[in-house]
Amino acid sequence: MELRDLPLLTMLRERMTWLNQRQDTLSQNVANADTPRYVARDLKDLEFDRLVGDAGRGTTMTATNARHFAISSLHGGKFEDHETPDQESNPNGNAVSLEVQMIKVADTQAQYAAAANLYAKAITMMKTAIGH
Repeated sequence: MELRDLPLLTMLRERMTWLNQRQDTLSQNVANADTPRYVARDLKDLEFDRLVGDAGRGTTMTATNARHFAISSLHGGKFEDHETPDQESNPNGNAVSLEVQMIKVADTQAQYAAAANLYAKAITMMKTAIGH
């Protein structure tokens, strides 16, 4: 087993992928803040039980050629999103609040930094444990 395939690191990578995709979704909301009839979107939260179960199984290796291997991710980088109106629609039908979106963006950024920090600390601890 490679160091990066450990369940803790797999969970952190999955969380960081989700946060990255959430940031993309939130940026689309901000970009469409004045678009008529646009409703804000957000990703559905990751279910902790499922995430732990997926990490326990780890990623799987898929042979594409007798001499090549590719690692398939748990979700392929695609998470389910849904509409989350921030406010009642204004007269043009838009339901995006820039204030709410910016709070979500800042929160997502802080969560990503925390996950990346935990990932780096875990790698450092493992390297220390094996004497590197």
